[in-house]
Order: sequence, then structure tokens, then C-alpha cells
Amino acid sequence: MKLNFQQKLIGSFIIIFAAFTAGIIIFEQQKAKRYKTEALQERLDAYADEISQFVSLNYNDASLDSLLALMPSNLRLTLIDRNGNVIYDNTADDYTAMDNHSDRPEIQNAIKNGHSTFIRTSASVSQPYLYYAKDNGNALIVRVALPYDIRVQSFLKPDNAVLYFIIVLFLSGIVFIYYVSRYFGRSITQLRDFSIALNDSGKMPPQEFPDDEFGQVASRLADDFKRIRDNEMQFAREREKLLLHIQTSAEGVCFFNSDRTVAFYNGLYMQYFNTLTGHAATSGQKILSDAYFRPIVEFLNNPANDNYYETRLVKNDREFLLRLNIFEDESFEIILTDITAQEKTRRLKQEMTGNIAHELRTPVTSIRGFLEILLNNKLDQNKEREYLERAYAQTKTLSALISDMSLLTRIDERHEAFGFTEVNINRLLEKVDSDTSAAQTAKNISFTTSIPEGLTVKGNESLLYSVFRNLTDNVIHHAGENVAINIKATKTQDGNVRFIFSDNGKGIADEQHLGRLFERFYRVNEGRTRESGGSGLGLSIVKNAVRLHGGDISVRNAIPHGLEFIITIPGA
Repeated sequence: MKLNFQQKLIGSFIIIFAAFTAGIIIFEQQKAKRYKTEALQERLDAYADEISQFVSLNYNDASLDSLLALMPSNLRLTLIDRNGNVIYDNTADDYTAMDNHSDRPEIQNAIKNGHSTFIRTSASVSQPYLYYAKDNGNALIVRVALPYDIRVQSFLKPDNAVLYFIIVLFLSGIVFIYYVSRYFGRSITQLRDFSIALNDSGKMPPQEFPDDEFGQVASRLADDFKRIRDNEMQFAREREKLLLHIQTSAEGVCFFNSDRTVAFYNGLYMQYFNTLTGHAATSGQKILSDAYFRPIVEFLNNPANDNYYETRLVKNDREFLLRLNIFEDESFEIILTDITAQEKTRRLKQEMTGNIAHELRTPVTSIRGFLEILLNNKLDQNKEREYLERAYAQTKTLSALISDMSLLTRIDERHEAFGFTEVNINRLLEKVDSDTSAAQTAKNISFTTSIPEGLTVKGNESLLYSVFRNLTDNVIHHAGENVAINIKATKTQDGNVRFIFSDNGKGIADEQHLGRLFERFYRVNEGRTRESGGSGLGLSIVKNAVRLHGGDISVRNAIPHGLEFIITIPGA
């Protein structure tokens, strides 16, 4: 049976106290026996001295018998010469026949030390005696003895009153130790019960500890235990959230222990790793043994390096960023990020920035040139008006460019700002026709539609207007004169609306340009297009607006000539 803390504490105190009590009892018994033995020896020594003085005078057996009559009746007297011969013994009928006593221990010790005490059985009378021999330097050694019977044994036996007192004191101490141990052990027991209940239930059980030092310590330990448990639970929750975040992260992450074994990795890490190596590995450990990633191992093997390593990897037109972070405990993480889209966007923005600068340079330079001529030269009124009109035309071009760029930016970055409603297509196209009628008339362009009555789509009316307005302006500016625009719309089986915007103008002879028509600032003929106006962003706005509506757009050459745009937009 396993003992608890209180039982161990009580048991330890009892053992210590019992050993201490037993030591006191043994010491007291020995001391009492020694005192009584010394007292008896003093009595025997007095008898021996008295007999020795008497023997030093003239004596005979009868006189000795008379002397012994004055002493205890059971006192035995033996006179022994220095050769060990018995001269007198009051208990023997014929002491002359007794054995030589020179080998008796009490005699030998008396000759050496002057006196000696010994308890043994007499070889002469076969009875145990307490012998006391004394050598006063005379010719004879006086030996007196008392039978070692119950009376002498009782005299030499220690007084039991002290023993009883010590036993009572011991039992009282045991009771005191029990209550003291129980008092001090109660806080420990409560703390144990508290920890067991907390581990079993996982909740903080109600617990009140005694209002003393042990209770305060137990209370503090309970509070610390609660904080540790709360911290463990919080750590587990945070770890779970971190692992969930890593699993759903757009980056491939693998954590390694200090011995370079894998601790954890997500699925995207293995996907990117297999893409880069062309293998079908299932363990994140392979990255440290694959030749493609040898620079990583070289970096890890060189302690002089920093704790961070970064490199770019390209495979099959995909670009990845590899980052390695080494932590203080020499564990590390490897992060693989697919930066193909970011790099493409970066290059696109870089190209767009150059195109914008290029497009802005022409109107700004023209405006500056016209203004410098007006400021530095005195011209007639007609010439001044001509230059002002040219400058004004360039500002309109600049304004249109800024407006188109702003619209593209809103579509790319703030598409949630465009509200969607049900848009009536017939009314929308009537407005486009009305707004461009003057330009159509100038180039003898016809505008016809074939739209089912009441056809609606769910979208942003302003953006849908920009789609058809830009396509119409594109025909006006680039298709030539005497051109017919025709717009048809039909509903598909999946509920979408399919538009075909076609013209019979010049078209594009080289079809390699068709795939790039929707690129920003792209022009089939740079010089002629610039003269005919436009920012080079119209078709890019068309494509982005259609995709914002969840649709798609494509372009092809019409038969026999002209262009044909096919647009698909979800219906209302």
C-alpha cells in the first residue's frame, strides 16, 4: 500500500522519536544498574575492609565465624593466599580440599587492580555468586560474595518508574506528532487533491487552503499551477491556429529540428518542391539531399554565415522565392513562395509606368511647345487661335488618358466600388448610338442592333456603357469610312448573354496582333494610331470591365473583312 505524505511524515517522526526514546531508556537503565552495582560494591568493599583488618590481627576460624555472624547471613567469605590456595571459606565443610583459585578472574583482576567484581557460578558449590575480591597488600586476598539470586538481581534491577515515565512521554509525543503532522500535511494533501481534480476534469476545482504559511504556499502553488495550465491551453490554441494558418498559407513552409529532421510541413511546400525538382517526393527531408538545393546545405554547414538565406529559383516559366531562417536553438525553417504572378505584375507595372511616361510625353511636349511659341512670339490673332486650339486638343487627349488610367485602376484595385443592378441593354445601346452619332455621321458609319426586347444583364451600367462606347470609338477611329456596326445579342442555355459586336471596316491583316489588342497602350500602327487619337487603353478597359462582370471577351477577323468581338456576360 502506497503511503501518502501525511502518513510518511507521521511515520518518519515516530521512527525518529522511538529511536530517541529507546536510546534514553537504554542509557537510563544502564546508568541505574551501574549506580546500584556501585552501591553494592561499596557494601562489599566495606565488608572486605573490615574482614581484612580483622585478619591482619591474630584470628582463627571461630573468631571469623563470630565476625560473620554480624554480617549478612548469606555472605560468603573466602581467604586466599597469593599462591591461590584457599585459607578459609565459610560455605565449605573442608576448604582445604578446594581447588586453587589463582585462575579465578576476580582474583587475577584484584591482584592487578586492587579490587575486582565478577558474576559467575561457583565451581565449588555450583551456585551463581556476585564476587568481590580485594587485595590490600597483605598476605591474604579477601573475597566476599553474595548469592546471585532473585534478591540481588532485584536490587541490581533499574527502577521501572523512570521507564514508565518515558513510555508515557513517548506515547504523548506520538499523539502530538500525529496532530502536528496532520495539521502540516493537510495543505499538502489539499494541494495534491487539487492537482488530481484539475488533471481529471481539466477545470479549476474550488479549493480553500488553511490560513497559515503552508496554506499560503499551497495557495501560491495552486495559482501557479492554474497559470501554467492556462498558459498551456493558450499555447495549444495558438499552436493550433498557427498550424491551421500554415496549412492554409499561400506559402510552402517546412520546419526542421536542430538535428535537421523534419518537424512539420504543409502540402503546398511539397507541391512546390516537386515542381522544382520534377520528382514525386513525399518527405520534406528530401530538400537537404537533392542536388538542386545543394546551396542550402552549404549555407547550413557554414557557421560563419548569417541566420538568413534567400535565393530565386526558376522552373518551367514559374519563379519561386526560397527563404531560410535559422533560429537560436539551431532549428530552422524553409519557405517556398510562388512569385510568378507577383513578378509578372511587377514587370507589367514597370512596363505600364514606361508606357504612361511615353504617352504623357507627347501631349505635354506639344502643349509646352505651343505655349512657348505664344509666349516668345508676337503672332496675328488667327495664328494664336490656331496654336491655342492645338494646345487645347492635346489637353483633351491628356485628360482622356488620365480618365482611362483612373478607370483601369478602379477596375483593378477597387472593383467593389462598382454597384451592380439590372441593366436594360436596348436603352444602353441607344445611349451609345446617340452619344457617337456626330462622329458616325462624319465618317458615314451606320449603327444597327439586334437585341431581344427587354433583355437585361446584372452589372454596372457605367462600365457596360464604357465597353460598347470604347468598341464603337475604336471603329470610328480605326475602321475607316462607310463602315457598318452591327450588335447582336442572344441568350445561351446556361443563362448567359452572348454579344457579337462586328464591323466591316479595314480589320487587321496580320493576325499576330489580334492576341495583343487588349494589352495596355498596344497599337497595331503606332504612328497612324496616334494621329487618329485615342489613349491605347480603350480595349484594355473593355476586357477588364467584362471580366469584372464575370464574363469573357475574344476577337477575330470578320468575313470578308472587319473585326468581330464576342462577349459573354452572365444574365440578370
